[in-house]
Amino acid sequence: MDRSIFLARLLGPTFVAIALGMLINLGMYESMIAEALRPGILFYLSGLLSLLAGLAIVNLHNTWCMDWRVIITVLGWLMTTGGIIRIVVPQVAIAIGSSIYSGHVPTVVIALIVGGLGAFLGIKGYMRPQRG
Repeated sequence: MDRSIFLARLLGPTFVAIALGMLINLGMYESMIAEALRPGILFYLSGLLSLLAGLAIVNLHNTWCMDWRVIITVLGWLMTTGGIIRIVVPQVAIAIGSSIYSGHVPTVVIALIVGGLGAFLGIKGYMRPQRG
């Protein structure tokens, strides 16, 4: 199976599930986000997991092409960069996260963006044209 298809099949449904969870449990997710933006072991572990997942994607799929597959590469690099920032300069990551989630961008909008991206990747991963 093509790596792009494989990663789209992993990321697409995951993003859709996250978005549905955010939309159905809006208040709970806002509390979790606020809690996750506090310095501590949870913040460090989220950076470590993001770094590992991002590096896995970048090492398997560093494809810079002018089609939908570049989204996976960009996500991998964003995860890698975000993980490094959370581990090395957590105060910067907290400031960035706090500005994003401070009410300037409603959680519903973020959920819709994540869900739309997930739906797009899911369609690319699972609805590819049949050969033969």
